[in-house]
Amino acid sequence: MTALYRSNLTHLRLIGRGKVRDLYEVDPEHLLIVASDRLSAFDVVLPQPIPGKGEILTRLSRFWLGRTARLIPNHLAHIAVADVIDDPAQLAEIGDRAMVVRRFMPLPIEAIVRGYLIGSGWKDYQSHGSICGIALPPGLRQADRLPEPIYTPSTKAEIGGHDENVDFDHTVGLLGLTLAEQVRQISLAIYRESAEYALSRGIIIADTKLEFGLDEAGRLHLIDEVLTPDSSRFWPADQYRPGTSPPSFDKQFVRDYLETLDWDKTAPGPTLPEDIIERTAAKYREAELRLIGA
Repeated sequence: MTALYRSNLTHLRLIGRGKVRDLYEVDPEHLLIVASDRLSAFDVVLPQPIPGKGEILTRLSRFWLGRTARLIPNHLAHIAVADVIDDPAQLAEIGDRAMVVRRFMPLPIEAIVRGYLIGSGWKDYQSHGSICGIALPPGLRQADRLPEPIYTPSTKAEIGGHDENVDFDHTVGLLGLTLAEQVRQISLAIYRESAEYALSRGIIIADTKLEFGLDEAGRLHLIDEVLTPDSSRFWPADQYRPGTSPPSFDKQFVRDYLETLDWDKTAPGPTLPEDIIERTAAKYREAELRLIGA
């Protein structure tokens, strides 16, 4: 399978490149998002792509945008990618990695929902007994299921920077109480419903990161990627054991490998062995197969 590290669509204006996505202007009201095969870990873009990853991210995002549309409108536009990329060679290179979306004003936070105690949340709990100011029961183990899913937002870092966990009051200061509460409630609703579906397909969604934007009328929309292996922790339900970090279908596999290296988690990122790349690509494929089929 071929890999796409960086897109180059010559007839559209490049607005910017994120850690994974390349953003192009279609017209004043629409954007083209290309999910490359780049992989970011610890907020550092690694030097090698994961073949096929961008296509999987895009297909899963479209799937979840469809499932959550009754809960909240989203940015997906009813415009085919082939209608905005007129070069057959460039269209073939992009493959299924792109989607046309409506242009909204993104909120300056990442909406994170946690259903299980893992990652930075586990570290915070060990230090403080809480996550983002939310007190949790004592005696929880790593990867334990939480009594209820919790909303733990973070700030958005620039490329090379690190996102910072913040409490709900911080988001009120950024968004105002009404919008901050709306984001919290819809994030929890999306997580609960999506986690229930995923569990029926043999996958535990341990946590997920969502992003939102506002249209010109100030209405909230779900944007960016949704419930992908890049924005969520996916665990195989049949291998879940609390007390240790479970195996995953997401980039946590790469994070675990990177933790074994003498690397300070700043750019440039280390080179990945070929077997790590191949096994990571296989995990992304299996996540898609379990969730939405071939």
